[in-house]
This record gives sequence, C-alpha cells and structure tokens, in this order.
Amino acid sequence: MVVDLLAWVLADGAGRTVDPDSTALLWPGGSCTYQELNGRVDERARALAGEGLEPGSIRPIVASNDVVGVITLLAVWRCGAIAAPLNPGLARREFAAATRALSVGAATAGQLILWTSGTVGAARGVELSFDNLRASAMAVGGRLDLGPDDVWLASLSTAHVGGVALVTRALMMGSAVFAAGPFDVEAASKVMGRPVTHASLVPTQLLRILDHRPSRPPPSFRCALIGGAHAPPDLVARAVEARWPISLTYGMTEMASQVATATPRQVRAKPGTVGSPLDGVELRTDERGQLLVRGATLAVGYLGSDDAMADADGWYRTGDLGYIDEAGDVWVTGRRIDRIVSGGVTVDAIEVEGVLRAHPSVADACVVGVQDAEWGEVVGAVVVPVEGEFDLDALDVALRESLSAAKRPRLWWVASELPLNANGKVERARVRSLLEDGRALQN
Repeated sequence: MVVDLLAWVLADGAGRTVDPDSTALLWPGGSCTYQELNGRVDERARALAGEGLEPGSIRPIVASNDVVGVITLLAVWRCGAIAAPLNPGLARREFAAATRALSVGAATAGQLILWTSGTVGAARGVELSFDNLRASAMAVGGRLDLGPDDVWLASLSTAHVGGVALVTRALMMGSAVFAAGPFDVEAASKVMGRPVTHASLVPTQLLRILDHRPSRPPPSFRCALIGGAHAPPDLVARAVEARWPISLTYGMTEMASQVATATPRQVRAKPGTVGSPLDGVELRTDERGQLLVRGATLAVGYLGSDDAMADADGWYRTGDLGYIDEAGDVWVTGRRIDRIVSGGVTVDAIEVEGVLRAHPSVADACVVGVQDAEWGEVVGAVVVPVEGEFDLDALDVALRESLSAAKRPRLWWVASELPLNANGKVERARVRSLLEDGRALQN
C-alpha cells in the first residue's frame, strides 16, 4: 500500500511531533515550512490527478533533486501512486526499456521503484515499500542522532537510493532538506555548515569538495555520509586529516540504502570499517566470504519478476566480499568481479558485455572495473573485432544510444583474442592488467 509520507509525518506517524511551522524544505533563495510544503504538495497532487494519475498506478518521473523534484515525489505518493524516478542521464535505449517495463509491470506492495543494475544481469526495477523506507530512516536516524535541527543537502539524484533515502529520512526525522538541484561543488561548499548540517556524497563529490575547500568545515556541519565500501582509503584519510566529519556507510538499493554505517568518531578511531549493521539489519558471511544481509529494509522484490529477492531464510546475497570482526564491525574487502561502481553508479559488466557483443563489429568482449582516483572505478573493455576493418570511435559513438555515460568504457584494449585459463574461462584479472597498462586507449 502506498502511504502519503508527508501526511504521515505531520500526523506524528514517526512517533515524534513535528512542528508544522518548522522549516521542511530549503532551496537557493527560499524555504518553506512543513505546513507550506503540505500545501505545495496538495497543489501538485491535484495537477497530477488532473493528468490522469490514479491510485495504485506506477508513475515514472524524471528524477531531480531540486525543489520541484522533491515536491513531485511527495505528490505522487499523495495521489496513492507508486513513484518511479528515472535518471535523466540514461541512454535513450535504457530510458525506453525502463518506461516500457514500468508501464506493464505489476507492482504489489511497492511505494517506490528504483531502476538499478543490481547484482545480476540487465537493469531492472527494485520495489521498495513504505515499511522499507521507514525502517531505514529510523535506523539511520538513530545511528547518526538526527533531529529537527538538522538540514540534509540533497546532493544525490532521487534516481539513486541514497537520493530518495535522504529525503524520506530527513522528513521522518522532522529535519529539513536543502534541495539545490544538480551537484555544484562551489554551491555545495558554501552551504555546508550554514545551513546544511549533513550531506550524502559519492566519493567523486567528496574529492571535488576537498579540492575546492580543503579546510575544515564549520563546527555546525556534522556529517558527510560517504559510500564507504567504494571510497578510496587515501581520500578518506585526506578528509579525516582535514578534520572533516566523515561517516562511512555500506549499502545497496535492495536494502533501501544503508546496511552498516560507521560514525565520524568510528571512522577516525578505526579506519577502513563501515561500522556495525544498523538496528533491524542482520549480516553474516557464507563459506566463500560473501556478505549476506536480511532485515526490515529488504525490498519486496523485482518489478515484474518471480525471482526471489532472498533465500528461504530471508538472506539476500550481496555479491560483496568481507568479514565481521570480533567487535561486530563490518569490513568490505571486495566485490563480485563483474560489478563495477563508478562515481556512485552501479554498473553490471555482463550487461555492458552484452551490448558490445551485439554490435556487428565485435566478435567478443570482456568488461571490468579499473581503479580511478576521481571516479573510484571506470569501465574498461577488451574487445575482439570481427575480421575486417574495426573503427573504435564508431563503436564508442554507437554505444551512446544504448548505454548511459557511467556504463560506457573509458579504457579500451583491442585484442585478437581474450585471455583464457585452462578451463576456457576468461581471466578477468589479466584483462584488468591489460587495461591498467599505460598503453590502453582512453576515452
């Protein structure tokens, strides 16, 4: 069932009284209270209903983290519809595939559908319920001690689970959201501490902020929440040395964002850990060291799919490798080799390989993630051309129709064959070595 989140908050659904005259939403040059936001959401919901939006239907929306985007998200829920934010940066083929799937999909218990590459195969919609979002907000709010005096910078797109979660979490905690629109390093740096107290950042954003503003932020800035599993250790060390309050977190779309989170104090005292699992989340490892999670934040399923989200005991296989130390803190040591995270965007290497192999000039391909100081990882590809002339530039142009920017290879190696082991399987480690070679073609 879809819940009108803002009405739920104003009715003290979170177990805390929210002052309707307190600030709910800020943007460059303006702000509104919870009561005023309620009126704006009402107005937008009436417009959506007039356009034919019906309760229980799925509403694809072009994701944006500005004031209009936040109000539209809340208004879709007020209409009783399921919000499906889509990244405006998707390639035309990806956007068409997403809207097509959403138009025929039969959501059951979802409040929100997020289009994600996930851990297996091509992109698909992850259904998150209101209970998922609420459980996540309460757990993170408790871990980071959030309250009505806090202001969270909407620094991530609402097509990203972190972008939606920061909005729902802030409102459920009675805090405020600063909706500034697309990330701009100068604008973000100016508002940190005045009025912003918290920000969710991918490592690339943190790097740009530190380059722009290496000094310590004002004491009123309490926390920069970073995706810790993919944050380069040198970047984290640099931020800590500059006395930035860094909180490292490990999470995923299927778990409504965070699974484990280390507070700024823990990050300083125990570098490298992403902290203990949040309240309501269980985490263990299997015999191969893969991290398995379960709990109230686990998504209800994949849109239009009968594939089980978890096993019979409720455990979701993350595809990530790690361990839990004696103190109960989580360490993420690696991930499944065919999953890449570039600038906070999850890329499935198998999907990219499929697009490459479908091109008439490519006989075979292997895609891996290659470490990068700015993006964490970038996509690299070794391609085996079909016989005859091969135009790499033409291939790159063709990929723009099928793959978003984060999924397109930045490093290329053209080979006569892929490196194989004795069993005939592609040796991805050797593929990565080729791409890390200084002679790899860059795009």
